[in-house]
Amino acid sequence: MEIIKGVLWAILTVLIIITGIYFTKKLSFPQLKINKIINSLKTNNNKGISPIKTLFLTLAGRIGVGSIAGVALAIYIGGPGTIFWMWIIAIISAPLAYTETLLAIKYKDQKNNIGGPSHYIKKGLNKKTLAALYSLLVIISYLIGFIPIQSNTIVKSVDMINPENHLIIGITLAIISFIIIKGGINKISRVTDKLIPFMTILYITMALFVIFTHIDKFPSVITNIITQAFKIKPFLSGFILTIIIGVQRAIFSNESGIGLGGIAASASNSQNGSQSGYIQILGVYITTILICTATAFMILIFDYQNITINNPNGIELTSLAFNHHFGNIGNILLVLCILLFSFTTILTGYYYCESSLKFLNNKINIKFLKIITPLSVLIGTIISPTTIWEMIDILVAILGLINIYTMIKLKTEIIDYHNKKEKY
Repeated sequence: MEIIKGVLWAILTVLIIITGIYFTKKLSFPQLKINKIINSLKTNNNKGISPIKTLFLTLAGRIGVGSIAGVALAIYIGGPGTIFWMWIIAIISAPLAYTETLLAIKYKDQKNNIGGPSHYIKKGLNKKTLAALYSLLVIISYLIGFIPIQSNTIVKSVDMINPENHLIIGITLAIISFIIIKGGINKISRVTDKLIPFMTILYITMALFVIFTHIDKFPSVITNIITQAFKIKPFLSGFILTIIIGVQRAIFSNESGIGLGGIAASASNSQNGSQSGYIQILGVYITTILICTATAFMILIFDYQNITINNPNGIELTSLAFNHHFGNIGNILLVLCILLFSFTTILTGYYYCESSLKFLNNKINIKFLKIITPLSVLIGTIISPTTIWEMIDILVAILGLINIYTMIKLKTEIIDYHNKKEKY
C-alpha cells in the first residue's frame, strides 16, 4: 500500500505543478487578482445559498484535522521544509480550484442545484463511466476515510485531557451529526455559517499570541522552514520526500485539483463560474496560508524534535505544543479547535456524499445515507488512525488524477469560458 501511495502521489504532484502553472499563465494569474477575489463575495441574489455561505461550506470541508493533525504529521515525518512546499503548492494549485469551480457552475444540475466533477466529466467529456467512478470514490473516501479520521482525532484529543470511553463519545457525535444532516444542505450551511468564522478567528488569534510571545524565535523558524525545504539528505529520501509530503498536506487541506470544492460551489445561487472560482481561491488561501501555517508555527516554535510517537495521528504532537504554549488550558483549547474543525468537516462530508449519490441515481432515497454517515462517525472513534490516513492518501490521489485529467482535456473550454465570464 505504501508503494502504491508513493507512485500515485509522485504522478499527481507532477501533474498538479504542471497544470497549475499552465492555468496560471493561460488565465492571467487569477490567484493574484485580490480585488476580484474580494469582490467575488458580493451578490444581489437572495435566493438559495449565497456565495459567501458556500465559502463557509467549502471551508468546513477543508479546515478539518488535515489543518491540525495533518500538518503536525507532515512536520513529524518530513521536517519543517514540508511547510515551504505546502505554501508553494497552495499558490500554484489555487488556479485549479478556480478552474474546477468554473466547470462545476457551468455544468451543474440547475434543477437540483448540485454539481461538481462528475457532472462536467459526464457532460463535458461525455464519459459516463468515469463520472460515476468519481462519484463512487467520493462516497467511499468520506465514509471510510475523511469522516472517520475526524471523529478519530476528536477522541484522541479528548484523551489528552481525560481518557474517556470512546464509544460514548462516538455515539454522542453520531447523534449530533444525524440531527444536523437530517435537515439537509440548508441546515448544514446555517451551522457552518456560524461556526467557521468563529473557529477561524479563534485559531488565528491563538497562533498570533504564540508568535508574539516568542517573537525572538520567529526568524529562526522561517529560516529553518526555507533551508530544510532544500536540504538534500540524500536526494530521494530527503529532498523529494519533503516535497511530496508538503504537496500531500497542501492538497489534503485545500483540496485544489481534487474537485471537491466544486461540489460545494455548485450549491451557490451564483450562475457565474468566474465569481465562484475566485471564492474558491480565497478558500485555498484561508485554509493553507492561514490555518495550516498557524498550526505549523505553533509546533515549530516548540521543541518537538526529540519526541517519539508510536502510531501517530498528528494530534499528539500538536497537543504537546499547545500545552507548552498555553499551559493547563492548552489541551482544552486544542479539544475545542479539533471539535469545531472536525465536526464541520463531517457535515460537509455528508453533503458531498449526498450530492454524489444523487448523481449516481437522482431518484434514490437518501435516508439511508443519513444513517450510514453517523455510523461512519462512530466507527472512526475505535479504529487505527494509521490505517485511515493510508486509505485517505490513496483515495485523494485517485480523485485528483481523474479531476486533473478532465481539466486538461477541457482546457480550451475552460479558457474560453473564463474569458467570457471574467467581467461580473
